[in-house]
Amino acid sequence: MRLAVTGREGQVARSLVERAAAHAGIEVAAVGRPDLDLERPETIRKALEAARPDIVVSAAAYTAVDRAEDEPERAFAVNAAGAGHVAAAAAGLGVPVIHLSTDYVFDGEGENAHAETDPTGPQGVYGASKLAGEAAVAAANPRHLILRTAWVYSPFGANFVKTMLRLAGERDEVSVVGDQWGNPTSALDIADAILHAAPALRAADDGVDGLYHLAGTGETSWHGFARHVMAASKARGGPHARVNAITSADYPTRAKRPRNSRLSCARFAATFGWSAPDWRRSTEETVARLVGR
Repeated sequence: MRLAVTGREGQVARSLVERAAAHAGIEVAAVGRPDLDLERPETIRKALEAARPDIVVSAAAYTAVDRAEDEPERAFAVNAAGAGHVAAAAAGLGVPVIHLSTDYVFDGEGENAHAETDPTGPQGVYGASKLAGEAAVAAANPRHLILRTAWVYSPFGANFVKTMLRLAGERDEVSVVGDQWGNPTSALDIADAILHAAPALRAADDGVDGLYHLAGTGETSWHGFARHVMAASKARGGPHARVNAITSADYPTRAKRPRNSRLSCARFAATFGWSAPDWRRSTEETVARLVGR
């Protein structure tokens, strides 16, 4: 089985390439700019056709949450129209698509973990563009998995864990928001989930296509996440700093962040028989790689 994943340097793309190496009979081809550019729709079909996929993983996205407020046209061109073009290209090749979406499609209210059936209500341009992308993917290719995830980190690219470790090397204490809650999710775990679900999607098993939540097991605040990163780094002789809790009001951002990003992943577990590891364990594995211990 051969997967083509969009977004050559993205966290999920790089994680898929790494994890696939341990799976006999699975290849991953990462495609990205300039060969495949979501803002240049004419490049998409040709690049995916050249990759000869059995499944397309649509992971490339516009992820600058605050900048999206000032660049709505670009955010929608990539996250909505671009995602739809990828799904349509996969359909044209006769293969399914797995599309990555986000917790930002919700309004962030309530205390319970969001289920796939809960009403959406994005509070910013980024979330609205990703929600539009979900609709575009579903309309363009009936053989699809749409996977909403949240708080993604990995040993690759720019992410919260790497930022915390960098700041720990520069200062004695950091301040992190403590009133936003969610499920930290390792991109390596996302890759494992995709590789686990891909055979069923390729086989067109009844009831597999559709919308799922996929996130790390367990919940915490950004403050709790940061404290665990620091503790894991300290235990391995890496940089660490004291973490102070602040409120969202203390750290205003251009785009509103969801207060509640918790996602219920029960449907994915029931359908595919797979659940992500506890977020603490996956965080510790990533920190160990980043600090070299």
